[in-house]
Amino acid sequence: MANLAEELKQVPLFNGLSQRQLKKLSGDFSERTFQAGAAIVQQGKMSGIDFFVIADGDASVTVDGKTVDRLGPGDYFGELALIGGRERAATVTADTRLRCLTMKSWDFRRFVTENPDVSWKLLQHLVDLLQPKR
Repeated sequence: MANLAEELKQVPLFNGLSQRQLKKLSGDFSERTFQAGAAIVQQGKMSGIDFFVIADGDASVTVDGKTVDRLGPGDYFGELALIGGRERAATVTADTRLRCLTMKSWDFRRFVTENPDVSWKLLQHLVDLLQPKR
């Protein structure tokens, strides 16, 4: 496995972190692999407590059966369910064999609380999600 801290540095949410922060963060992640066609999270379901970062492979995001986005290495999902503790807003399906780095909600919350720069990036991300695309 490649250096996990280096993989996380490629994620926009984490790219401003110091090496020390990245190393600490990487200790909270584990690795999971999904086969092509596997639904990682499902819209409308409380499908787990994980935040996902795609390390290798591609996935599709669907809402109400319609593809709304495609994800690849460095992309992440599941942050809204972690924060809100609600059902998943979309289904994410592996298009290819998918290797993901995953973090449990309680570890994610602790890390974000201890690292205000990540909190700010997360708030900016949420604003982007709430504003209509132009």
